[in-house]
Amino acid sequence: MTGDEPEWRGLPPGLLRMRRLLLAVWTAALALAAGLLPGLLAGPAWAACALLPVALGAWGWRLLGRNWRSWRYAERADDLLISRGVLWREQTVVPYGRMQLVEVTSGPVERWFGLAGVQLHTAAAATDAAIPGLEPAEAERLRDRLTELGEARSAGL
Repeated sequence: MTGDEPEWRGLPPGLLRMRRLLLAVWTAALALAAGLLPGLLAGPAWAACALLPVALGAWGWRLLGRNWRSWRYAERADDLLISRGVLWREQTVVPYGRMQLVEVTSGPVERWFGLAGVQLHTAAAATDAAIPGLEPAEAERLRDRLTELGEARSAGL
């Protein structure tokens, strides 16, 4: 490792909790529907159909953890790095001078969990990027810093 290595930040655990809760709710609803309807209409043996959504939910639980651990971001002198992905790693580099708009978004479920996301818009849609599930104070800090750096870098163009 060199001194030029960026300082990576991961996402807060609240995002993982939110996603896992949503998965559990949907898994329970699907298991109930898959087990109750066939069980009532075709006989009790068909209630075993509820096991398929439960097995898929357990697999999804593990995948959500791996996906959450793969997300990270780093602020460098001239750009922002966003890295994500388990099977297919993707790293996005967004130069500060190319940013046109930085917004903080938070839907009702995210607000309930105390989370917000940062959406970065650039002149080229291919370099737009997002960082989901940040704590609101960190999202606002990041928005303000990126906006400040974006204005400073684009002023020199």
